[in-house]
Amino acid sequence: MLQIRETLRKSIHLSSLLIPLGYRYVLDNNRKLMFYLLLSALVAMLVIEFIRFWQRGFRKTFWWMFGLVLRKHELRDFTGATYLLFSSMLCVAFFEPNIAFCAMAFLSLGDTFAAMVGINFGKRRFKLVNKSLEGSLACFASCFIFGLFYAENPVIACTGALAATLAELSPLPVDDNVEMPLVAAVVMTITRVFT
Repeated sequence: MLQIRETLRKSIHLSSLLIPLGYRYVLDNNRKLMFYLLLSALVAMLVIEFIRFWQRGFRKTFWWMFGLVLRKHELRDFTGATYLLFSSMLCVAFFEPNIAFCAMAFLSLGDTFAAMVGINFGKRRFKLVNKSLEGSLACFASCFIFGLFYAENPVIACTGALAATLAELSPLPVDDNVEMPLVAAVVMTITRVFT
């Protein structure tokens, strides 16, 4: 059952790739418009989240509708979608469009591949986190390959992919939907200065 839930959750997570693709190919990297779209989506999501927290009947309906793809801690915390919208908005607001595009895509791809490979093939577990070496390698490979096509150069692709992978592995109590793209964007921005 865990594999089915996580597969469904990650297939939905993979669909968040539409955010960076829409930013680049539909909005032609229009930062202002994308920021306002993400801000609007985030505000709408926060309204839903707070109604869910405050009204028991709505919480039960929400759990009935989305419970299969939610984790237990999301019953009392924001969902991963809210964190994803927040980090996407910050990426668009503070980073150059191509770096924001790659960082948001790294979250969609890297987190998905890490979970799917880790759950199905993960044998070597890290002690501090419930993650596997195989899942982390899948995260790095998917981000790096994507970065080779879209980052300005292979060094930026490699450092961004490595940063996203380490953020995904991090034991810090920060949602990886926030940590992965922001850490990758900061590292790619710094790398860009020196390459």
